[in-house]
Amino acid sequence: MFLVLKYIHVMLAVTAVGTNITYAVWGARARQTPEHLGFALRGIKFLDDRVANPCYILLLLTGVAMAAIHYSFTTRFIEIGIVLWVVLAGLAAGQYSPTLRKQIDALDAGGTESELFKQLDRRATAIGIPLAIIALLIVLDMVVKPSF
Repeated sequence: MFLVLKYIHVMLAVTAVGTNITYAVWGARARQTPEHLGFALRGIKFLDDRVANPCYILLLLTGVAMAAIHYSFTTRFIEIGIVLWVVLAGLAAGQYSPTLRKQIDALDAGGTESELFKQLDRRATAIGIPLAIIALLIVLDMVVKPSF
């Protein structure tokens, strides 16, 4: 059972983090053809809501199940992973998702040249970069399993 959970957990991590990494590609491509920016932002929103975020929730559940079966919740790498996951989820739900939603609305209302859109675009980037770093730190933590 543990190996099945581990396999599912790894596949969820690949899907969640891989999906997140594509957001930068979507944004870079859309900036080359600004008339497609709305499509790109809606694509990012769809992927975030329907692929990445559900995977992160399932990652927590499969991780908790594996910890209960094979590890202890006081194992250092599990403690680190849980703390980083909580920070990631809090920033994503509390900051990134609402900013992305507002960014799409601002684009629809005033276009790419509106001050509100530019402000929200900078904010999405300022939030997105730390989120990517935290997600990669969680992967590093799970692979290296530090015991310090």
